[in-house]
Amino acid sequence: MNNSGFTSFSKKQLEVLSWWHESSTLNSYDGIICDGAVRSGKTTCMSLSFVAWAFYRFSDCSFALCGKTITSLRRNVVSPLLPVLSSLGFDCREKQSQNFIDISLSGRKNRFYLFGGRDESSAALIQGMTLCGVFFDEVALMPRSFVEQAVARCSPSGAKFWFNCNPENPLHWFYEEWIKKAKEKNCLHLHFLMKDNPSLSKEVIKRYESLYSGSFYERFVLGKWVAVDGLVYPEAANGDYTKAPPQERGQKFYISCDYGTINPMSMGLWGLFGSSWYRTREYYYSSKKEGKQKTDEEYYTELERLAGSLPVEAVIVDPSAASFIECIRRHGKFRVIRAKNDVAYGLRRVHEAFKQGKIFISPECKAALREFSLYRWEEGSSKDTPKKENDHAMDDIRYFVSTALAENEDDGFFAFASDRKER
Repeated sequence: MNNSGFTSFSKKQLEVLSWWHESSTLNSYDGIICDGAVRSGKTTCMSLSFVAWAFYRFSDCSFALCGKTITSLRRNVVSPLLPVLSSLGFDCREKQSQNFIDISLSGRKNRFYLFGGRDESSAALIQGMTLCGVFFDEVALMPRSFVEQAVARCSPSGAKFWFNCNPENPLHWFYEEWIKKAKEKNCLHLHFLMKDNPSLSKEVIKRYESLYSGSFYERFVLGKWVAVDGLVYPEAANGDYTKAPPQERGQKFYISCDYGTINPMSMGLWGLFGSSWYRTREYYYSSKKEGKQKTDEEYYTELERLAGSLPVEAVIVDPSAASFIECIRRHGKFRVIRAKNDVAYGLRRVHEAFKQGKIFISPECKAALREFSLYRWEEGSSKDTPKKENDHAMDDIRYFVSTALAENEDDGFFAFASDRKER
């Protein structure tokens, strides 16, 4: 093992590390696009190559490192990269309050600004800068306006663009405008698979392959830009994850809630049994079907009835349900957590939780089981969006997995916020 901590690079990774060098036959490209499977070793070699190229070509210049958010950028790129650079002799000084890193080597110094491309408004953050290069981590998660504004900032001679991402919908703007037009835009396009990451063992690759099925297998394992279609959770619709909870008492309990007045109200009680969570029972009310709307207080009564005498750790609620959140807080009995509502993230986490045997649905949860058989993808859209129908139990399940289950796995549950009022 060398000082950087790497034992070896694959042929494709070496291509990423050297394409810009004057001795390479590829150095005339204006940019590089690396897409493909998850865990295929794109990000590490790209970020290292980006900094090496910057010092090979420039001094006293500005560059940009971009992620969906600055938090995710630090986690996925900056934190793994800086120790490697330090081991190679670079001096790295990060100014977290100002979101930049000054990096020096052998008398040269360059500044790397950190940007989050979360939404359309993010383009204004980078407007007006002059950059000699920009690196986009998970570019398919960023809005087109932000990416194009960042690219427009790269006006100096010799500036280059660096993109990496996992595949999304084949109608996605980045696939249409950059990957399909890579030759036209003078960009080198490299497609990665898990085998291109020498740090992954055959056992680990096999485990990742078992996590996905259908369109998600084609995307995350085969690295294809394919559309999702049909049922969102086909295995759940087939009853593969329908299972009665064990007879003994669970270790922990939570309730997840998708709030509705005109639309249905859905609440699910979750219990931890061993290493798996079970949706043990539920409450589902449709005012349209019943012909009568319920008040927040009436829904709170149903919440208490659902919880019974169980020590519920928290109620995870649709973040837009401000009045019901306040109602629960006012009673002072339950903690309230506003659910994470990133739909794409949540859907992926639910798929993974099912495949890993982390969640099951009790046969008693008839509303959830009914919706599994009806919950479908929107057809012909450039985004992977489920149809906004038959989705209320689906939403509260997504809230549970992406909020409670994810935070418990990270040992950070309740670290971010607790809205409980004490009497």
